[in-house]
Amino acid sequence: MKILSGLFSVAMAMAVTLPAQAQFAKPEDAVKYRKASFTVMAAHFGRLGAMANGRMPYDAKAAAENADVALTMSKLPWAAFGEGTDKGDTRAKPEIWKESAKYKEAADKMQAEMGKLNVAAKAGNIDALKVAFGPAAASCKACHDNFRKD
Repeated sequence: MKILSGLFSVAMAMAVTLPAQAQFAKPEDAVKYRKASFTVMAAHFGRLGAMANGRMPYDAKAAAENADVALTMSKLPWAAFGEGTDKGDTRAKPEIWKESAKYKEAADKMQAEMGKLNVAAKAGNIDALKVAFGPAAASCKACHDNFRKD
């Protein structure tokens, strides 16, 4: 029974991880994908920051659109941190793989803050955007500080 249970656990783990890994033919494809995901997310998040910080006029429609894109993009790069993607053209620190639970926790927090920012952006007022932007930015910075080479 223990053997069967162990085999089942291994099979389930593979079922969860293989689909994500299977989408990338080579590790460098995964690195390109995650870098592109982060780049697009940063562009749209930056527009929200510019509005929240008064560097750009507030536009409720644009804020909502940019928040939607940033939220969607916040969910994409995580599947691209598989085996072998710690090498090559990447600024990812080894801590991502060494402290994977801590990294996942940080990623989950960032996604949650992006969700709150999305709700705030759809509220249609600059004050709600300003309140939600700070914690979202802090969650991004936390990952950069702990898991990204500068």
